[in-house]
Amino acid sequence: MKTDNPATARTNRVWYTEADCDLEDFAQQIDRKTSLSDYPHASAVEKNIVIYDSAHVLAAAATEAGRKAILAEICDVFSAGPGVAVFKNAYADLAVIDRATQVFADIIKAQHSEKTGGGDHFAKPGANDRIWNSLEKHCLADPGNFALYYANPIIALASEAWLGPHYQMTAQVNRVNPGGAAQKSHRDYHLGFQSAVEIERFPSHVHHLSPVLTLQGAVAHCDMPLESGPTLFLPYSQQYALGYLVSGRQEFQDYFDQHHVQLPLAKGDVVFFNPALIHGAGTNRSKDILRTANLLQVSSAFGRAMETVNRERISEALYPALKSMLADGRIDQVGADNAIASTAEGYSFPTNLDRDPPIGGLAPKTQATLFKEALAAGWSAEEFSMALAAQALKKLS
Repeated sequence: MKTDNPATARTNRVWYTEADCDLEDFAQQIDRKTSLSDYPHASAVEKNIVIYDSAHVLAAAATEAGRKAILAEICDVFSAGPGVAVFKNAYADLAVIDRATQVFADIIKAQHSEKTGGGDHFAKPGANDRIWNSLEKHCLADPGNFALYYANPIIALASEAWLGPHYQMTAQVNRVNPGGAAQKSHRDYHLGFQSAVEIERFPSHVHHLSPVLTLQGAVAHCDMPLESGPTLFLPYSQQYALGYLVSGRQEFQDYFDQHHVQLPLAKGDVVFFNPALIHGAGTNRSKDILRTANLLQVSSAFGRAMETVNRERISEALYPALKSMLADGRIDQVGADNAIASTAEGYSFPTNLDRDPPIGGLAPKTQATLFKEALAAGWSAEEFSMALAAQALKKLS
C-alpha cells in the first residue's frame, strides 16, 4: 500500500506480509521471454528455459577466461534470467548413473523392509520414495561410484557459479512412482520451508539473502518424458520480492497451474535452478516409469557460525536457573525467551530426516521450542536433560 508517511513507508519496505502479495503485480514482473542471444554458450531456449550442451560448456570452460565467462553466464541465468538451466548429457558415462540408481534402489528396498525413510515436504504421503541424506548413504554403499558420480564437472561448475568455492553438498533421492501426484508449488530452503507467519518475522533483506545461500539441482536417473511428471517451473518467479509468502495463496497456486512450463529430461541430464524459483514435481501419469532423481541441495560455505558452541550443554545448564527465575519473578517471559534465543538452537536444520521428520509442518521441532515447552510444562531438570539428549541423538547421521 502506497503511503506518504515516511515511517509507514519504511515499515512497508522492511517488512513483507502475505497480505501484500498481489497477483497482478506478480504476473507483470514474471511476464518475460528468454532470448538465446543473452546466453552465448547456450544451445537453445525451450519454454523460456536455458538449455546447455554439457560438452560445449566444458570445452568453453577449458581456459581461465572461458571458465570465468561461463560462470558469469550461469550465475546470470539464476539471478536476472529465467532462474533455471538444463545441462544436457551432463553424465557422458551413463554406467555411473546406472550403478548409482541401483545403489538407490537397494536403499529404498531396505527402507521398505525396515519401514523407515520416505516422506516429503510438499507431496502427499505414499506418492514417492525418499532417500534422505543420499549423499552419505551413497558414499558408504559404494565409495568408488560415489567418487565418479560427484567428480562430475557440470555439478561443480554450476555450484561454483552461484555459490562460489567451498560449497557444501547434500542430496536427497526422490523416486516418484506411477500415479504419484504433483507437489504443491513452492520455493525451497531456507525461507521456503517456513510458514507464512514465521516468514513475515524476517526483514526484507533476508528474503533477498535466502536464495543466495543455496542452489537446487536434480540429476535425472532415467528418461523422463512429460507423462512421468518432470519438475514444473515458473520461469522468472524468483524475481518476485514477496515470493516466499505466496505458496499459501490459492490464486497464486492457480496461476502456477495455468502458466508453469515442463521439459522432458533424458537420463544423465542435470537441471539447476535458483531455490526461489517457484516449482514443484509433476504428476507421474505413466504406467511403469519410476521417475528417479537425485536432488542436489548445495549450500554456501558461509552459512555457518564463527564458533563451535555446545548448545545442548548450555541449554541444560540454563534450564533450572531460568525455571527458578521465572517462578520468583526475577525475569519475565519475554526476557526468558530472549535468553533462550541466545542459548538454544532456534533452527531445525541440519538434521537426520529419517529419525527427525517434519511432523505437523515443514520442519522438525527446534531445540529452542523444546526448551520453551519444557518450561511451560514445568519439567524437572532431569526430564529436560533427557529430552535434549533424545533430540540431539535424532539429528546424528
